[in-house]
Amino acid sequence: MAVTDTWVSGMIQVAIIGFSGALASAMTGMMDLFRLAGVTWARIQDEEPDPQFHVRLLTRDGRPCRCINGITLDAHGRWQDADQADLVIVPTIGGPMEHVLSEHSDLLPHLAQQVDRGAALASNCTGAFLLAEAGVLDGRTATTHWGFADHFRARYPQVDCHPERLITVDGPVACAGGGMAWWDLGVYLVAYYAGDRIARELSRSFVIDAGRQSQAPYATLQNRRYHQDPVIDKLQSWLEEQFHRPLDTADLCEVTGLGERSLLRRFQRATGDTPRHYIQLLRVEAARRSLESTNTPLARITQAVGYDDVSSFSRLFRKHTGLSPGQYRARFGR
Repeated sequence: MAVTDTWVSGMIQVAIIGFSGALASAMTGMMDLFRLAGVTWARIQDEEPDPQFHVRLLTRDGRPCRCINGITLDAHGRWQDADQADLVIVPTIGGPMEHVLSEHSDLLPHLAQQVDRGAALASNCTGAFLLAEAGVLDGRTATTHWGFADHFRARYPQVDCHPERLITVDGPVACAGGGMAWWDLGVYLVAYYAGDRIARELSRSFVIDAGRQSQAPYATLQNRRYHQDPVIDKLQSWLEEQFHRPLDTADLCEVTGLGERSLLRRFQRATGDTPRHYIQLLRVEAARRSLESTNTPLARITQAVGYDDVSSFSRLFRKHTGLSPGQYRARFGR
């Protein structure tokens, strides 16, 4: 049974969509941020609180939802009550992706009609799959967790997915990347609706670093094998063993038995990438592993992954991770 709580006039109305298999922190954390925006800082300063948002957790039938961590959260209403909200938020999918999507297909019409009626939509992490499934991300820029990006791109080719970004905003739809990026999304949305000052005060109250912009430092290379091309799959396996060697297109054509134009076309279609860029990613990923687990000097790592010039490789590394090799080792090294 839903807990007693109705929409409060004069405040920004936020609906958080609850469903079984969702990440609890992406729901409770966002509720804390919104409900305490304008409140916690005022209490710290011994001032009168000025709450800005009213938040409700909505489920299919208004009954409690069981999160992926086993916690059960009481609801304030049903999904259809989102039609009265200014902002509708879809949290992270924590359960098996295909199961959650199929089990909650009746949520999709509710999400689709939000944009039509002029509301804003936001998703955290893999919650973007539900927005894409509902069609609201078609033709839009979006992000999702870097580990699910290839799956997302394969399933929703009509969405312009940028997993390197922590937050994307395209029209009335915002998306955040990794699982705990809800705090970045929450602070962004507080700033949008309530102003920069309240967002800064919220960040200071919760001791949140609001300056993060990229998932790249946390991402690892995905195999990009959500495809059915056995020739390209064989080539990818070969490249994983040979990336440190000097390679050109002729080498790849020899491995696959394809002509250059056919190779480039099939590789792009299968992986969404070019062979040259894919080899760069393999080399950067190998360097990341060395920086994380060894004290090997950068010059030796650079040579081991197939480059001679430390400076040029450092620039390439920063381009793909957002950090210099030294910064990366300081953050993630043993």
